[in-house]
Amino acid sequence: MVELETRQIDAVFHALGDATRRRMLRDLAGGERTVSQLAEPFAMSLAAASKHIKALENAGLIRREVRGRTHLCRLEPGPLASAHQWLGFYERFWTNRLDVLERLLREEDASKAKDDSRKSPTSKEGDDQ
Repeated sequence: MVELETRQIDAVFHALGDATRRRMLRDLAGGERTVSQLAEPFAMSLAAASKHIKALENAGLIRREVRGRTHLCRLEPGPLASAHQWLGFYERFWTNRLDVLERLLREEDASKAKDDSRKSPTSKEGDDQ
């Protein structure tokens, strides 16, 4: 089960690692599209677009349905939710680390302000005359 999940998430991140495929997914978020419609914004052949679509299909991110001679693609959001969940662990990790850093910096600032307030406002360096 874990190996299957690992392969799935690897395929998702592989698919998301390409800007063309990310754009295709964004377009599919607006509704189903034909392969031609997905290829249209790019300077590529339908064969090249089909290879990108195949990578998205292998990751489970889209589903292709053949209606006659038309291939319609639609977004399958489930694997994106899995990727989001995986990334969420690291989001929480870094948020926690940054919160600790912020607390330490605030404590340091407060300590400096306290030290500065202890100094007499009338005494200045070099006023020993």
